[in-house]
Amino acid sequence: MSEGFETKSADSVKNTRCQPKSRKIADIGSIQQSLVEHFSDIKDKRVERTKKHQFTDILVIAILAIIAGAQGWEDIENYGISKQTWLEEFLALPNGIPSDDTFRRVFELIDPEALNRCFLRWVETLITNMGGEIIPIDGKTIRGSYDRNQGQSALHLISAWASEHSLVLAQVKVEDKSNEITAIPALLEMLDISGCIITIDAMGTQTEIAKQIIAKKADYVLALKANHPMLYSQVKEWFDKAQAEQFSGINVSYDKRIEKAHHRTEIREVWTVPIAAIGELYQPKLWAGLQSLVMVVRVRHLWNKTTREVQFYLTSLNSDAQIIGRAIRKHWGIENEAHWTLDCTFAEDACRIRSFHSPQNFALLRRFALNALNREQTYKRSLRQKMKRTAMDNNYMIQVLSCFIDNTLDSSDSLCQA
Repeated sequence: MSEGFETKSADSVKNTRCQPKSRKIADIGSIQQSLVEHFSDIKDKRVERTKKHQFTDILVIAILAIIAGAQGWEDIENYGISKQTWLEEFLALPNGIPSDDTFRRVFELIDPEALNRCFLRWVETLITNMGGEIIPIDGKTIRGSYDRNQGQSALHLISAWASEHSLVLAQVKVEDKSNEITAIPALLEMLDISGCIITIDAMGTQTEIAKQIIAKKADYVLALKANHPMLYSQVKEWFDKAQAEQFSGINVSYDKRIEKAHHRTEIREVWTVPIAAIGELYQPKLWAGLQSLVMVVRVRHLWNKTTREVQFYLTSLNSDAQIIGRAIRKHWGIENEAHWTLDCTFAEDACRIRSFHSPQNFALLRRFALNALNREQTYKRSLRQKMKRTAMDNNYMIQVLSCFIDNTLDSSDSLCQA
């Protein structure tokens, strides 16, 4: 054999730059059993005489395919065909791989509430203690899910994000002719948020939502904008005057951070004051647990311009600019790490799945895949590269899936590391 085809030694292979750290992983049979147990409460609504494929086989193939980058029913079928020999090792597949139409019909019929409950139970097994966790809550519209011919508007979902663990905790659909104000309480009701800090943008800045958060023994940081005109104008005028006088004689907490990245410099200044500092605040008793008012000034220096943004917040936390500023900064994690990733890596906005329950179910499976890929941290590459590797390497797919049955995490644990 020529020198160019000599087999590498075990040591040289071990030292390859791209080789991830070794770790003990579960066998695929245990993983498949765990997946089936998590989704055992979902009912198969197909007509009995039409069932050529096992329901659990359809669910497991769909989950694996979406982790591997599938963006539609044909992609899921192609993944199954490509991996059929491997899938036959742990799935029944009595009539081979289901067609794309079979996957579509099954997920059109699955009750999204039942699938969401299964997702919640799975997430609960991942995190045992969320005390001190910062949980941003925000909405996202799946733009490709509209159907003009059927008069169907695009699906809008509200999600909760565990910022420390980079996990989607839950999602709720915003009903047609409704808005986030009605969906956020339903989402909060699903979660055990005791000891957590909930951050919500201006749409969710409502007295009843604040009351619910306090009742569940959590704290809140709520963005204050002009949808509360009296309170907003009062807080703005007070901070403008106090800042002009350099907060002379006022019990103020201050924090300043400078970040440089992507040819941009951002300066963030945070001022927090107890509500007693303002005096006659407009209807303060309506806001359960309200302790402090916050002003954040963000100045961004780009290569061609400079922007300045001023934002105000209501919070049940004591006046501490460093802690509150960190919570406000973490709120953007749901936009950058979840929503942006779902659009750019999973192509969620471009997806034209839109019939019956399938848009909501497919969206939940994407979040399932996002959580699974985020938890696996032995392969230090981007989410897109992890996704591609699961499609190419069955052993790495098993490694990603093995995180599902590892020991649960608390707020101090790292994720699925070797």
